[in-house]
Amino acid sequence: MSFQIVSPRLMIVGGGTVAEIATLLTKLGLSRPLVVTDPFMVSSGLVRRCLDPLDAAGIVATVFSATIPEPTDTVIEAGAVVLRAGDYDCLIGFGGGSPIDTAKAMAILASGDAPMRAYKVPHQADAARLPVIAIPTTAGTGSEATRFTIVTDTVHDEKMLISGLGALPLAAIVDYELTFSVPPRTTADTGVDSLTHALEAYISRRATPFSDALALAAMSLIGANLLTAFHEPKNASAREAMMLGAMQAGMAFTNASVALVHGMSRPIGAHFHVPHGLSNAMLLPAVTRFGLGHALSRYAEASRRIGFANGKDDDEAASAKLADGLVAWNTELGVPSPRAFGIDPAAWEAKLDVMADQALASGSPANNPRVPDHAEIVALYRTVWSANT
Repeated sequence: MSFQIVSPRLMIVGGGTVAEIATLLTKLGLSRPLVVTDPFMVSSGLVRRCLDPLDAAGIVATVFSATIPEPTDTVIEAGAVVLRAGDYDCLIGFGGGSPIDTAKAMAILASGDAPMRAYKVPHQADAARLPVIAIPTTAGTGSEATRFTIVTDTVHDEKMLISGLGALPLAAIVDYELTFSVPPRTTADTGVDSLTHALEAYISRRATPFSDALALAAMSLIGANLLTAFHEPKNASAREAMMLGAMQAGMAFTNASVALVHGMSRPIGAHFHVPHGLSNAMLLPAVTRFGLGHALSRYAEASRRIGFANGKDDDEAASAKLADGLVAWNTELGVPSPRAFGIDPAAWEAKLDVMADQALASGSPANNPRVPDHAEIVALYRTVWSANT
């Protein structure tokens, strides 16, 4: 068996490590960063955790904070204009998945003259104008360790998957102390997102022994700590475990790819503006049930690692407990169905065919143990409409 492994060149992990940003840049021979963040990071002052060490080291940083949740091509284009106009030698993505994804997409877009849509899969976006340093402030997307970024095409209402080495951060700082102020809703959504990354990497048709080890480790950490982090946001050990689990899950799926949940999730976000992690959570139980019989031993082992099943359960019992456990988690974490989220029923029904087309076009469903056709994806969307089952 042969396979490739991709990962950032250097990752600094631990509480308080954001203070090492200037040292990291110096080690990499960088000194002129453009910090990509969001308005809340600026207004709350959290971005100073990154900027102050740079100031103390005499490194002048420019801040681009016009990012938005679920990045769009128009925001990326505006950021690329700023990037091209300045004398920068790197970007620092500071924040949740959106600022980091924005920084990645800016670096890719600024490398050429093509529009953002030209870089969507199956194109391999292996070139970037500048390297990206990622500093996540949520434990969820794993974007600090992946070769992916997601950008919404505002003309076609499509969440485009951009994949390639151009989206892989050069380095990352993974500091769990930055997550202490994350609200419960975001903790839940990003936590289920990271679990989805690990689970889909593990059951993916493109899984490798390398990605398996990371996915299993991530599921163990997330399974043991997500509910604690949700109910006790200041619990340092739970926050630390969730941050490490999210990073491991990101490394797992960047080397194995995601599957059906992500393929179906992106269209929900594009058409109905549901946050990415939340749309994953809406889909996860039903999509998991859909595939159980086609990778029974893998789903069963995932169930044991997360903590839904134990060693005494055979594979069939353990895999059934996985699907039931995900439903119970959604209930405890307050994950709404699309209907409860407030999506108009007629609008949902009207978009089912185009969402199924977009899901299939992303390529992610082809990695699923049970590969669905168009009609089966439409049926799954209808299943999740009013219940997380």
